[in-house]
Amino acid sequence: MTRFSASTEATAVVRATRQEIWDLLVDPDAIAEMTPFVKRITADGDHWRWEMSGLEVLGKNVSPAFTEKMTFTDLERIEFRHDPPAGTTERSAVEGWYQLSDAEEGTHLATNLEITLDLPLPKVSSKAVTATMSGVIEKMGDRFSKNLLDRLGTTEA
Repeated sequence: MTRFSASTEATAVVRATRQEIWDLLVDPDAIAEMTPFVKRITADGDHWRWEMSGLEVLGKNVSPAFTEKMTFTDLERIEFRHDPPAGTTERSAVEGWYQLSDAEEGTHLATNLEITLDLPLPKVSSKAVTATMSGVIEKMGDRFSKNLLDRLGTTEA
C-alpha cells in the first residue's frame, strides 16, 4: 500500500445566519445528502463514520470508509480528525475544519480538509493519483457548496 494525500481550502460569505449554517453542518444526515460520493454518515456520539461510494482512481475502484472524531465549538468551529475504533485499521482518513464568523452580508464560512488514502498502487503513480484526488475533492467542494446554498435557499454575497 502507498499513502496518497490531497487537500483543499475554501472560503465564502454566505447570505445566511451562523445558526442556519451551523444547523446543517452538525447534522450528519444533511452533510451526507449535500456531499457528493457520500453514501452515509453514522454518528455515534462525537465519532462520525463516513462511508463513500465507489471512486475510480487509476483503474482501481475504492470505497473509502473512515471514522472522524468531531469537536464542536458552538456556532464557531467544527474540527474533525481521523480516529478509528481501537483495534481497527482504516485505509482512508480526513482531517480538517469548518470555521464560521460574522460578515457584513451574512456569515463567513471557511473550510479546510486533507484526504489521505492507502491504495494498492506504486509510489511512482503519486503525481497521477494526487491529481485525480484533487479533481475529485474540487468537484465535491463545488457540489457541496451548491447543495448547501440550495438547502439554505440563499446565495453567496
